[in-house]
Amino acid sequence: MASRHHSLKQSAVTTFGAKFGWYGRRLLTMEPKEILWRLHRMSAPRNSTLVDTDAVMGCSSRAQWEEALQAFRTDTETPALLDSRKADLIAQTAPDSVARLIDAAQLACKPTFQFFSYPPITLRHPLDWNYDPISDVHWPAVSSGRINHRVGLGDVKWIWELNRLQHLPILAQAWLFTGEDHFSRTAFSHLDSWIAQNPPGSGIAWRGAFEAGIRAISIAVALQGFRHSEELTADRFRKIINVLVQSASICCSDRSRYSSANNHLIGEMAGLAVISIVLPQLATSSVWEREAISALCAEASNQILPDGAGAEQAVGYQVFIVELINIVAVLLFIRDGAAPKPLVEAVRRSTRFLAAIVGAGDSAPRYGDDDEGFAVRLGPAPVRTIRDHLGITGASGWGITEFHAASDSLDAQWFRAVANEARDRSVRTEQVVTDSEPLAQLYANEGGLVVMRRGGHRITMDVGPLGYLSIAAHGHADSLAITLSDCDGDLIGDPGTGSYYGHPEWRAAMRATAAHATVSVDGRDQSVAGGPFLWVRHAKTRVRAVDLARGVVDAEHYGYRQLHGRVTHRRWLTVAPDDNAYLIVDLVTGAGVHEVKNSWPLHPSVSIQHLNDGHVLQRSGVPVIKLLHAATAPIACADSRGDEEMQLGWWSNRLESRIPTWWLGTVSTTSLPVAMATLMVPANGIAATDLKIALQNTRVFIQWSRGNQQHSAIIDTRHSAAISWSDTENREA
Repeated sequence: MASRHHSLKQSAVTTFGAKFGWYGRRLLTMEPKEILWRLHRMSAPRNSTLVDTDAVMGCSSRAQWEEALQAFRTDTETPALLDSRKADLIAQTAPDSVARLIDAAQLACKPTFQFFSYPPITLRHPLDWNYDPISDVHWPAVSSGRINHRVGLGDVKWIWELNRLQHLPILAQAWLFTGEDHFSRTAFSHLDSWIAQNPPGSGIAWRGAFEAGIRAISIAVALQGFRHSEELTADRFRKIINVLVQSASICCSDRSRYSSANNHLIGEMAGLAVISIVLPQLATSSVWEREAISALCAEASNQILPDGAGAEQAVGYQVFIVELINIVAVLLFIRDGAAPKPLVEAVRRSTRFLAAIVGAGDSAPRYGDDDEGFAVRLGPAPVRTIRDHLGITGASGWGITEFHAASDSLDAQWFRAVANEARDRSVRTEQVVTDSEPLAQLYANEGGLVVMRRGGHRITMDVGPLGYLSIAAHGHADSLAITLSDCDGDLIGDPGTGSYYGHPEWRAAMRATAAHATVSVDGRDQSVAGGPFLWVRHAKTRVRAVDLARGVVDAEHYGYRQLHGRVTHRRWLTVAPDDNAYLIVDLVTGAGVHEVKNSWPLHPSVSIQHLNDGHVLQRSGVPVIKLLHAATAPIACADSRGDEEMQLGWWSNRLESRIPTWWLGTVSTTSLPVAMATLMVPANGIAATDLKIALQNTRVFIQWSRGNQQHSAIIDTRHSAAISWSDTENREA
C-alpha cells in the first residue's frame, strides 16, 4: 500500500516537463493574450489568493464569533433553500420522497458513497478524504497547483466527487425532516475532518476554482439547513466560514478564462454568488456578488444559445449549468423580488428547448459528454434526468411549466416551496403560463439540432458545431449524426460518454466519429483530438437547408478536407411524403480512393436480423424497424458487438461503464464520389424492398418498392434541399 501511494505522489506532482508537454498541445487552441495570462499565473506565488477570514467577517475574538453565529441563527431576511418551515410542508405533501431521502442520509452516515458506475464504498474511520479506495490511491498532501491530475494512477473524478461534499444537504434535510441529531452530528463530524485534512490551497480537493465553487454551494446550503442545530458551535462556524471565504476568493481570482471559460466558469461564479448572497455580513460580499452576477449574466447568454441549446453541445452539461444559474436566480428572487433577466431568460429558453426534444414520452437526448454533475443535491436520485431537471425549473417560478415533459422530484418540491414562500411574503412573482403543447418538430439553428416526429418515431440530426470555444472539451465528433427512437426508447442513438479518466481507451472511442450514426472516412475522426478534453481541429458544418414543412434536412461538413482529395461529407435526411419512411442519403465527394463507412449504433435492447440488403431491428423479438442499405459502389456489412479491439459496439448508460450492443456498419472502399442510401421503415407496415441508388453528374437517383408502389426520389446536388418525389405502380407486383 505504501509503495503504491508513493508512486502516485511521484507521478501526480507536476514537473516542469509534464506541464510543458500539456501546454504544448493546448497552445494550439490559445490566442496570444491567453498565453501571456497563463504564463503570469504560472509565475504567481502559491496560495496568493488566501484572505484573512476574521477581518472579512469583522470578528477578531471568540465572543464576536459567538455573536456572529447568533445573528446567523436568527436571520430571517437572507434567502435560504433549506429551512424547517419548508421541510414541514414537504414532509406533509411528499412523504414517500422524504422517506427515500432519509434512506440516502442513513447511507451517508455509515458513510457509504457511490459515484458513477463504480460500486458503493463504505469509508473507514477515521475518514481520509484524499484516499480513493476504488483505485487504492492516496492523493498527495502538497500544494494543489503542483498536482497533475492528468497523470495520477486513480480516477480523479471519483475523489473530486467525494470532496464536493454534496451529501451534506442530504444530511441537513434528514435532520430537518426528523429532528434526529445523528444526522447533524455526522454532517459536522465530516466537515471537521474534511477541514482538518484539506487546508485551502492544499491537496486534490482544491485543484482548481471549479471544485471549490461547486463544493461551496453544498456547504452553504447545508449550513443554512443546520443553522439551529446544537452541533453548530462558534468554533465550527468560524472554520466553515473560512472555507467559504477562501473558496470565494479562489473562485474570484482563479476563475476560468479564455478557452477554458466553459461550464467551469459558471460553476465558479455560481459558487461565488451563493456565498455572497447567503453571507451578506462578509465585508467583501457586495463586491463579490456584483462580480459574480455580472459574469453569470454574460455566460448565461453565451452558453445557453438564443434557441435554448447549450453551447457546449453536451446535454448533460446544459442541465448542469442551467441548475447552477437557477440556484442563483432563485436566491436573488427571494431576496429582491426579481432576478436578473439574462439569468431567468436562460433558464426559460433552455427549458423550452429540452421539453421540445423529450416531448411527452420520448427518450432523453444523449449527445456530447455527461459526467452526471449536480449543482446541488436535494434528492436521493443518483443521476439527474432531464425530466427531473424540467420539474425543477418549472417549479422555480419563472412562468415555465412544461408539465408534459417534467417529473416531480424532491428537488422540485424544495424549489416549489421556495417559490410559494416568496408569494406568501408578497414578493413579486412571475406570471405562470399554462402548459405548452409538445412541439412535433424543431430546428434549433444556433445549437444545430433538428427534431422531426412521424408515425410514433422521433428522428434527430446534428447539424451543429463540435463544441464550445477553441477546445470544445465536451463535444463529440458526431457532425450530421442521426438518432431514431419510438415510444419505448432509443433504437439508433448516441452511445454515451463511457469514461473520463478511468478507462482512457473508452474515452477516445466513445467520442470518436465511428461510434456515432454518421459517416467516417479512412477510419479518421471528423475533428482532430489533442487530448481527452481537447480538440485541436474542429470539423466545420454548413447547413444548406432545413425545411420542416417538407421534412428535409440538407447539410455538409468539411472535417475530412485534410485528407488526400479534400473530402466532403454531405447528408440529406428526408421524410417520404405520405409515408412513415425516413431516407438518409450520404454523398462523399473529393478525389482518390477512400474507405467510407456508415455507422448505426443501436440501443442494447435492440437485436438484429440480417437481410441480404439490410437489417431488421427487433425489440424483445418483435420487429420494429427495417433498415435497407444501398450505394453507388460495392458495400459490405461490418457489424460489431462488444468489440474490444475496434472499440465498437458499446453503449454507456453511466460514466465509467459500458455494455455490449450492436453497431451496424456499411463500408465501401472506392474512388470518390460515392453515394450511400439508408432507408428506415416501420416493420409493422408494408415491407420495403429493392433499395437502389445511382449518381449521375449532379443528380442522385433513389428508388425502392413497397407493395405495389415504387417510390422514387431525385436529388439535385447543385441546389439546397432540392428533392423531388414520384410514386408509380409497380407493374411486376
